[in-house]
Amino acid sequence: MEQNFLTYKGKPLVRSGDIIYYGSMKDAYVVMMQIRSKKMQGDQEVADLILLQLLATDETLSIKDRVANKGERHGLAEAMELADIWLSRYSK
Repeated sequence: MEQNFLTYKGKPLVRSGDIIYYGSMKDAYVVMMQIRSKKMQGDQEVADLILLQLLATDETLSIKDRVANKGERHGLAEAMELADIWLSRYSK
């Protein structure tokens, strides 16, 4: 069964609550983004502080060893750009 995901720059995005996964589990790495705080912008609540972790998809590694990189960004746009850069760099 084929699943259709929202994508960003051709890579899948999956959200569960305040956690967003970017990338494909078929690849070597995915980025997990955890929304740590939100703020009001006009009448909408938007993500403010986002914790990012670049995770290896190799399930034989321990959870600790799967974290290849981590960082924080303010705003979803900055977080998505960093996530895309990481996936581009680490996929080579």
